Amino acid sequence: MAGALGTSGPAVAAAVPITHRAPTGGYEEVTIRSAMGAVKVQIQWARRGGDAALYLLDGLRARDDVNGWNLETDAARQFAGDNVTLVMPVGGESSFYTDWIAPSNLNGQRTTYKWESFLTHELPDYLATRGVSRTNNAVIGLSMGGSAALSLAAHHRDQFKAAGSLSGYLNLSAPGMREAIRVAMLSGGGFNADAMWGPPWGTGWLRNDPFMFAPQLAGLPIYVSAASGLPGQHDNPQGVGGHVNNASAMALEALSLAQTRAFQIRLNTLGLPAQFDFPATGTHSWGYWQDELAKARPMILDALGAH
Repeated sequence: MAGALGTSGPAVAAAVPITHRAPTGGYEEVTIRSAMGAVKVQIQWARRGGDAALYLLDGLRARDDVNGWNLETDAARQFAGDNVTLVMPVGGESSFYTDWIAPSNLNGQRTTYKWESFLTHELPDYLATRGVSRTNNAVIGLSMGGSAALSLAAHHRDQFKAAGSLSGYLNLSAPGMREAIRVAMLSGGGFNADAMWGPPWGTGWLRNDPFMFAPQLAGLPIYVSAASGLPGQHDNPQGVGGHVNNASAMALEALSLAQTRAFQIRLNTLGLPAQFDFPATGTHSWGYWQDELAKARPMILDALGAH
C-alpha cells in the first residue's frame, strides 16, 4: 500500500486501485518493489493532476541515490507549469534500461537487471494507483538512456506516445560499436556486456539497436539530437582533470553525432519523420541535454495533450 503523500519519506508501492491522488504539482520520492529489489523513483506530479507522464532516463553512469535529470538540470522547472508528471527512476548504471539475461559476473552483481520489466510493468502499475495513465506516456533519455528510450517506445507502443534520444548511440551494429559499449560498461561499474544481451552475435543486440528496430517507430513522434562535440557555452574545464574529462566529452559526443546522423538517414530511407537537432557546438554533458530537453518539450506536451 502506498504510504504518505508529499516529501516526508518514501512510499512502498502495491498494485491497488486508486485510493489517493498525487499532490498536484508536488514532489515525492517513492520506493517500488521490483524483481531487482527496491527501486527509488523521484516524481514531480502534474501541475493540474493530469494523467500524462514523462519518463526521464539517465546515462551510463547513473547514480544510485538520485536521477541525474533531477540533480544536474532544471527539468523540474521546465515542466513545473505543465499538466504532466515527471518520472525519474534512480539507478541502472550501465543497464541500458533493459532486461539482462544474468547478473554481471565481473563486479559481483547479485541480482539480474530487469529494467525494461520495471519501466513497463511494475512502475506503471504503481503510477496507476496514483492516477497516472498506463498509456499516455513519453520517454526521453541521454546517452545510454537515449537508445533505451527509443527501444522502450518501439517495443511498448501501447505505453508510450512519444520518445526522444539526446546524444544517444543509435546504430549499435556499426563496426566497432559493440566493442566500444563493452569497454564503456567495464569502465562504468565493471559490468560484463555478455550478461546484458549475450555475446556480440546474440539477437539481444539486434532487438535493442535503434537502427535495426527503426521500422517499429512508424507513426511515433520522435525528438533526436546530437551536437558537434566542439566545446560551447556550457564547457569551462578547470585543471588537468577538467580538461581530460572535457576531451572525453568531446569524443563521446562526436561518436554520438556520427551514430545519430546514420539513424537520420535510416529514418529518411524508411520515410519516417522525426525532429532532429544538431547544434554547432556542444559536448557530452548535462548543460546541453538540459537545453535539448527544453527544445523537445513542445513535442512531448503535444503528443500527451498535457499543456
